[in-house]
Amino acid sequence: MSKEFENVIRLYKNFSKVPSIVGAHLSRDTSRVTVKWTVRSTDRGKNTRFVSSYILNESLKVIADCGFGTDISNELLSAVSPNETYRAVIREERNQKDLKKQYLEVWSKNHLAHCIDLNALDLHGDVYADSEFGCLNWSQDESAIVYVAEKKLAKAEPYIVRKPAETPKSDSKETPRKGEEYIYRQDWGEQLVGKHASVIVVCKIESESFTVLDGLPEDWCPGQVRFTLDGKSVIGIAWSTEPRRLGLIFCTNRPGHVFTLSLEDDKALSRLSPEGMSVRAARLSPRGAPVWLQRVARGPHHAGHQLVTGNIAEAPLTVIVDLVQTVTRTDDGRDFHGIYSQSLPARCFSKDGKRIVFSTPQKNEIRSYVVDIESGGMVDVSIRRAAGSTSVLDVHDDVILAAHSSLTSPSQLYVARLPARGSEAEVEWMPVTSQPEVPAGLARSEVTYLQLEHADCADPVKSFSAIYLSPSVQGGSKLPLLVWPHGGPHSNFTNSYSFEAAFFNDLGMATLFVNYRGSTGSGEASVASLISNVGNYDVKDCHLALETVLEKDAQLSGTVFLKGGSYGGLVVAHLARCFPDLFRATVMRNPLIDLATKGHYADNLDGCAVEAGFPFTEEGPPSEEQLLAMRRCSPLVHAHKVKAPTALMLGSADKRVPHYQGLEYARRLKANGVATRVYLYDDNHSLSSPLVEMDNLINAALWFLKHLDQ
Repeated sequence: MSKEFENVIRLYKNFSKVPSIVGAHLSRDTSRVTVKWTVRSTDRGKNTRFVSSYILNESLKVIADCGFGTDISNELLSAVSPNETYRAVIREERNQKDLKKQYLEVWSKNHLAHCIDLNALDLHGDVYADSEFGCLNWSQDESAIVYVAEKKLAKAEPYIVRKPAETPKSDSKETPRKGEEYIYRQDWGEQLVGKHASVIVVCKIESESFTVLDGLPEDWCPGQVRFTLDGKSVIGIAWSTEPRRLGLIFCTNRPGHVFTLSLEDDKALSRLSPEGMSVRAARLSPRGAPVWLQRVARGPHHAGHQLVTGNIAEAPLTVIVDLVQTVTRTDDGRDFHGIYSQSLPARCFSKDGKRIVFSTPQKNEIRSYVVDIESGGMVDVSIRRAAGSTSVLDVHDDVILAAHSSLTSPSQLYVARLPARGSEAEVEWMPVTSQPEVPAGLARSEVTYLQLEHADCADPVKSFSAIYLSPSVQGGSKLPLLVWPHGGPHSNFTNSYSFEAAFFNDLGMATLFVNYRGSTGSGEASVASLISNVGNYDVKDCHLALETVLEKDAQLSGTVFLKGGSYGGLVVAHLARCFPDLFRATVMRNPLIDLATKGHYADNLDGCAVEAGFPFTEEGPPSEEQLLAMRRCSPLVHAHKVKAPTALMLGSADKRVPHYQGLEYARRLKANGVATRVYLYDDNHSLSSPLVEMDNLINAALWFLKHLDQ
């Protein structure tokens, strides 16, 4: 084993030990903080999730931590009851035959009060624990919990089947439906495979009785459900399933509804949101007023959201925070570009219910804000001890928990008391957790924000941003540069801790993260500007950012690598063909290579038409003009111009960019004499399962190092 290879393995192991904060919860009296973490476990081949606890005094200073962390890896969902009498857990285990079993547990302080085998009940399928549908919520009186699960599938059988002879004592069972075994059932696509139709389930704790709620239209798929304050209804989100289900994850443009459903005999259903909208994150204030995020249910897969409150059946909605075209100012004089978060904290209100605390990407950072519901006034309350990103995790009794991190510093938890109305800018943050240790090289690295603009340009949007991460250099060494455009395309890089970025940084590579025009966090005008400019604006922006850092940083050697996944792979492929002699090697993960063919088979095929500048429709005959437009802006057309050695990391279970896109591109590259290697994993679009992540990151590093001096 070469020293180079050993160094790559060593770095991967070192960084895999750094934990990340994924959640935090304040106790009822705000004296205890429970923190949820995740960390890679290379020997197990999976991620380990654990919790740790801290005790705070009245000044919110940590006075004790509660010993070692507790492994919660097999907990899918958990929720503490309002008075902290109980803790509910949805737990998943596998038996000796490796069959999956799900249990509902209710803990009362130090003993297990209830443990119910949900599979044995045969009332529904798997409980949903994903970020789109998943929920576990207590009623205020602590008598019931609500969650969402897969609807029980009716039994089916062949038209011709021999059955046991019936006897008078035979139990009456559900009559199987003949000929329905192979009916195709749509699911919600990437990372939601197998989730076809959801149902709301209410469990009465004392009696251990379960009710699968009816009363919703057949073409509604509910999720993100919680009890109303009186416990007589539930409020949630429901996505429309007609005319078809389109991929939901990372796509905030799917039509849906905010609804309330009565638990009384009348099963009264109310729709709170207007038609034609995509909605998310319905929350109830301490006063019982609903708020949620919404945007139009069309256009780019992700864009800005309004924060609204009200009930459309009673009066027009009140817009608390509106869309922002370019930039506006907060009450404390800071730039604000609109809301681009896809959720709100589960608890996000001030004690009096008059203010909301939330976080959202803003250009190169995630920022946190307090907004006054009545006036719409907003103040930036982000942690400012160092540059980086602040994400609010919990708000209770006017105490806020937030995680802060940067590209050079992993997650650290902070706590603050929410100041009085009008004084929010005076917020004082105090650390709860210590800062995890990282290799000294990463801690010494520098992060620079680049605000760039095209000169002599007639485009309606000319500016964009980038983040430059530069390792500490000793002895006059020269650094290769890794150019890394994000996927999406409507997402953005932020100065937040990234395992991948830290890994490549300590390999001795400077990294340029480009938030090209079309990125979120910079206003709606920027998002819309990329439409009809695929392979144009994004490529020009990456090249300008690249030229800028090559000119300004004398530490760079001039060796440039490319890395990108999904839509970032499309940008990388275009860069490699536009500037064939500039790049030394390329790594792509599930790259988008041909919009024309992806527009027929991907779970979010609407995005291909939209990005090419056409409204998405499946009515009538396919448009030749549209197909040609999508093909012309695709990298596949230009594969013969590429020279840089290319490694492709593909997921055979990818629903977002099916792996045949990468395979076809690889064949074209090889036919034109380009050194090409393909890795095909049994994984989805993210390639994030631990063993797959380990293999593709290490092989990407080795691919770059192999071509460093060639």
